[in-house]
Amino acid sequence: MHHLLRLIQESDNAPLSRIIKTSLEELGCALEGTVYTDEGTNHLFDFYQDERTAYYIAEWDGKVVGGSGIAPIPNQTENYCELQRMFLHKAARGKGIGQSLMKKCLDFAAGARYDLVYIETFETMTQARKLYEQSGFQYIDHQLGDTGHFSCGVKMILPLK
Repeated sequence: MHHLLRLIQESDNAPLSRIIKTSLEELGCALEGTVYTDEGTNHLFDFYQDERTAYYIAEWDGKVVGGSGIAPIPNQTENYCELQRMFLHKAARGKGIGQSLMKKCLDFAAGARYDLVYIETFETMTQARKLYEQSGFQYIDHQLGDTGHFSCGVKMILPLK
């Protein structure tokens, strides 16, 4: 079994939306003020078309199993981006795919010359938080910009410079 990372295509919208929403339901995080109720989750391809954005799809044996993206933080004056919508299907977790997605996204952020990467997540997402910690992210006690995802209780940053 092996995985492949590639840029999002329009045909990825529906399977990716299902993966994101199912993951949030499994973790008890299907809440208002998260990507669960964000209409953009159903149309991710359209959002990641700017030169300073990217969304990578993870395929495992030819099937979409998740993804993650980088985009500027709304209403943030600094040159900061956000690691967004990093989710994997339950069967794809613990196989190194998340680490590959993380590296791809951080490489993109550095190449796009962002100064800092920001993440919002949940206390219950212990596997994800472990990956973020291993990647060098540090916890902060406040939100950056206006992501609209006010139900995410954990915030983390990774300076790139």
